[in-house]
Amino acid sequence: MLWINAQAWALRRLAALSRAPRSAAHLETGAHGEREALFHLRRNGYIVVARRWRNAKLRGDIDLIAWDRDTLCIIEVKTRTRRDAIPAESAVDSDKQDTLRRLARAYLRRLPPPAREATVRFDVISIYLESQYPESQDAEPSSHPPNTTPHIELNKGAFGWA
Repeated sequence: MLWINAQAWALRRLAALSRAPRSAAHLETGAHGEREALFHLRRNGYIVVARRWRNAKLRGDIDLIAWDRDTLCIIEVKTRTRRDAIPAESAVDSDKQDTLRRLARAYLRRLPPPAREATVRFDVISIYLESQYPESQDAEPSSHPPNTTPHIELNKGAFGWA
């Protein structure tokens, strides 16, 4: 676990040193949240087997695919820079759930026959990257260093196959 924490710390520090965004701010926020989710899952014993998995014939992607013991977890990560009245996981609407189900079926078809019989669970991880510093009206959110301890909520079994 010490090694996983060291990796997460190093990636946070590298991100803080990079002042120039490489892409749109919301994409940077999402990538940051996915990294935090990856390390959170690893700390909790998950074996992450894929990130941003895509299928050429289907639209969309699966943020993370991991094994939680004998359960294959299809994981959607939702990242926010602040808490609103509506929780981040509520952004996984019925259309997104249908997309994830289609992608999960495609992923399962590629697995060896014994693994196709595994229990599959759909999880949503909400990541809140609330800044340690109060936001001023003029400041860009990316001008503050990332919070060293983001708030992470793992919603196991957020939705099912139906």
